[in-house]
Amino acid sequence: MFLSRTVAWITAFISFERCLCILVPLKVRRLMTPRGTFVAMLTITLFTFCPSFFHYIRYKFVWVFNPYLNITILDTIPINSEFAILFEKIYLAIFGVIQPLLAFSIVLICTVLLVLQLRKISSWRMSVTSDKSQRVQLKEIPAASSSAAEARISQKDKRLVRKVVAIAIIFILSYIPTVIMLVCIVVFDDFNSTGVYRRLFLLSSYVTSLGQNFSGSINILVYYKMASKFRSVLRRLIRLDR
Repeated sequence: MFLSRTVAWITAFISFERCLCILVPLKVRRLMTPRGTFVAMLTITLFTFCPSFFHYIRYKFVWVFNPYLNITILDTIPINSEFAILFEKIYLAIFGVIQPLLAFSIVLICTVLLVLQLRKISSWRMSVTSDKSQRVQLKEIPAASSSAAEARISQKDKRLVRKVVAIAIIFILSYIPTVIMLVCIVVFDDFNSTGVYRRLFLLSSYVTSLGQNFSGSINILVYYKMASKFRSVLRRLIRLDR
C-alpha cells in the first residue's frame, strides 16, 4: 500500500509540474527548482509512509495456536475499545479515502487543464501559421521553412498530449477499484478482513493490488514508447546503444 500511495502522489506531483510548465512557462523555473523537487519527493515519501504505522493501533499481536498446522503463530487481533475503533475510522477516512482521492483529483484536474491548454496553443499556432502563409503569398515569398517549423511544433504538442492522456488514463483506470474499495471500507463496518464480507474484501484487495502494481510499472514502458529523449537516455544507461 505504501508503494502504491507513493506512486499516486508522485504521479500527482508530475502532473502538477507539467501543468505549470504549460500554464506559466516563464515562472516555472523559479517555482520548480531541483532542491524544491527533492524536498517534494521526501515529503511525499514521509506523507505516505508514516501513516502506515497508525493502522496497527487498532490491533495487537498475540500468539495463537493453529490446530490445522499444529503450530503456534504470531497473529493480530482487533482491539475493541472505543478509542481504537474511533481512531481506525478517522484513520481510514483521512489516509484511506481522502488521501488517495486527493491524489486522484490532482492528476485528473491537472491533466484536463494541460490538454485544454495544449489544444488552445495548437489552435493558436495553426491560426498564426495560416495568417503568415496568406501574407507570404501576397508578397510572393516562399514560406516552406516557416510552415515546416510550425508543423513540427504542432506535432510535438500532439505527441505530448497523447503521452499525458495515456499516462493519466492508465492511472485513473488502475486507481478506480482502489477508491471504490476504500469508500466501501468506510461506509460498511463489516467490509474488512474479519467481517461478514471477508471474502469480498480479500478479492477486492487482490484486484486493487493488481491495478496499483500495473499502474506503477507500466509508466516506464509508456515513456519508452512515446518519449524519444527518455528512450535514448535509458538505452545509454543500460548500454544498449554503444
